[in-house]
Amino acid sequence: MSAIPAIPAPRQRLFSYAKYWAECYGKAEFLPTSRAQMDALGWDSCDVIIVTGDAYVDHPSFGMALIGRLLEDQGFRVGIIAQPDWQSAEPFKALGAPNLFFGVAAGNMDSMINRYTADRKMRSDDAYTPGGEGGSRPDRCSIVYSQRCREAFPGVPVVLGGIEASLRRIAHYDYWQDSIRHSILLDAAADLLVYGNAERAVVEIAHRLARGDRLERITDIRGTAFIRKDTPPRWMEIDSSRVDRPGRVDKVVNPYVNVREMSGEEKQRRDAPLAESRPARLNRSRTVIRLPSFEKIKNDKVLYSHASRVLHLETNPGNARALVQKHGDVDVWLNPPPVPLSTEEMDYVYGLPFARVPHPDYGDAKVPAWEMIRFSVNIMRGCFGGCTFCSITEHEGRIIQSRSAESILNEVEQIRDRVPGFTGVISDLGGPTANMYRLACKSRTIEAACRRPSCVHPGICKNLNTDHSALTQLYKDARSIPGIKKVLIGSGVRYDLAVEDPEYVRELVSHHVGGYLKIAPEHTEDGPLSKMLKPGIGTYDRFKDMFDKFSAEAGKEQYLIPYFIAAHPGTSDEDMLNLALWLKQNGFRADQVQAFYPSPMATATAMYHSGKNPLHRVGYKTGSVDTVKTPAQRRLHKAFLRYHDPVNWPLLRDALERMGRADLIGDDETHLIPAQQPDEGSRGYKAPRRKNSSAAHNRRKKGKRGDMLTQHTGLPPRKA
Repeated sequence: MSAIPAIPAPRQRLFSYAKYWAECYGKAEFLPTSRAQMDALGWDSCDVIIVTGDAYVDHPSFGMALIGRLLEDQGFRVGIIAQPDWQSAEPFKALGAPNLFFGVAAGNMDSMINRYTADRKMRSDDAYTPGGEGGSRPDRCSIVYSQRCREAFPGVPVVLGGIEASLRRIAHYDYWQDSIRHSILLDAAADLLVYGNAERAVVEIAHRLARGDRLERITDIRGTAFIRKDTPPRWMEIDSSRVDRPGRVDKVVNPYVNVREMSGEEKQRRDAPLAESRPARLNRSRTVIRLPSFEKIKNDKVLYSHASRVLHLETNPGNARALVQKHGDVDVWLNPPPVPLSTEEMDYVYGLPFARVPHPDYGDAKVPAWEMIRFSVNIMRGCFGGCTFCSITEHEGRIIQSRSAESILNEVEQIRDRVPGFTGVISDLGGPTANMYRLACKSRTIEAACRRPSCVHPGICKNLNTDHSALTQLYKDARSIPGIKKVLIGSGVRYDLAVEDPEYVRELVSHHVGGYLKIAPEHTEDGPLSKMLKPGIGTYDRFKDMFDKFSAEAGKEQYLIPYFIAAHPGTSDEDMLNLALWLKQNGFRADQVQAFYPSPMATATAMYHSGKNPLHRVGYKTGSVDTVKTPAQRRLHKAFLRYHDPVNWPLLRDALERMGRADLIGDDETHLIPAQQPDEGSRGYKAPRRKNSSAAHNRRKKGKRGDMLTQHTGLPPRKA
């Protein structure tokens, strides 16, 4: 069989472009945020202006800094407009008109997740704002900023990027409006959308515009979305605008093809010589799949689930095809995902001259998100876990992109030598997960052809390399650097992978746990776990046994802190009751409760909206999933997680009696909750929360934010 490359070769490596002429201005200590700062650098204009919903922190964990420094290294003059007042176009004129384009991003989080809790309540704070105060960015930030850029300088191209644009690139369910919204590209009236890791796309766009190319003609860059009127000549269009129907299915062009679901005939055709199994008319580089239109999925939840399934099957850059979706009389065209960065390119990007601190304009005001990550190092990107409630795979990709050990250790030394307030403790060596560093498929051919949503569910794929030795050695090298007292691991550990390498667990537990290690089993019951694509609780037990054993050998008293999700699709009241009983049996009392948050484009969000399971073939009469939507049931599921809180006991008593489990109400250790409510003022009584005062209510009306539930997008992730 002819060899298939793991991923298409990029047009050019990031560091191989000829520098733009403005390189002669050199590097700036900070990218300018005002005309005065531009004048100090000798600039008469900016080539690119990045507008962002986050405070400007010159650190590689902040998107605007990473893209800005990368473009600067390519020779372009880059300015930053951070958290502008969006009430008028004037703040968007602060740096003048960019010569090439505006780059617009909401920040490191979707702006709606940033501003609202899972219960749709406005938050009172913003970790990406100086002082941590809320109200510094609008709802649907990318849309508002893009429109203001248009008002400020009509005719200047606008390129959308960042996680908000990435996860809203097609018609999508919006939890806050409880409806289907257009692709954000249309709502923002932008010229081009860049999704996923944007380095390759943004650098190529900048150089091509600098050469005189018109933006509307730049339609061939991977990881981009744009508007077009029809499918171009010499392209084959596969119609996937309807769900499967009984009867003969074309076995060649079926967009659902998955190795596990192939018939014997299909597998034989797959294994035939490349020329026979890949006829010219099905050349993937010239094939586009038509999704159901915006109008159809808006009115048909089953079609929405079907579209989600097709989209998630087209996420592997080795075999993904272009997608197109009609909105009214125009098509939103999505090119295949970007080519992952090589180790050399990752080293190049993270080795750029970041100041690693917030912009001096903020004075002594603290940016909480920076406080959390200023002593941490991002060692990799991507996730092949495929957790359905998480959008990391949809944004960063399923192929792990790792930095070299030398690059990582150099950054540790930079933190030691340059970051103010460093006390010798590295807070994290991680990324979307702690322990996928340098893990990959054993076969590039298989990797290129694979369409599985997860490499670790329902079990770890036999083709996945689970050797953690490179990561174990990295931990040892990092903690041996002079001046480094301790290296902690703050990212979520994927424990089903960790148990495959006991030496990694030994190193982790013996040297890198600060008393507590947070991991995320998410649930104990098979119903919700199968919808999450998470391992069974037995794998957690295996990891806990290792954790306890190695902690004892190291002479340390350490604890595991498990995270769980309430109200996830596929979760019944009985599932939450069983989880509560497990928590009580194991002595856990959760302080913070995480309720399922339907983030844009996630598979679990499609389940929530449609009541169908897009992990399997979608039909009108099959594949139903129970969802938790009513406020009352969501409150109950969260109450089960906090079974120990007296405030929840009345609700739980009613539920247990209704469920026929009154045997769990009583005063023995075998009971979940007591029979009697304590009197107010007695020991152990916790008064119910009072309604908000009028002053607090007025603050909310002015744009401040309410109580915060942890969300892992952008901040150091707790996903595992």
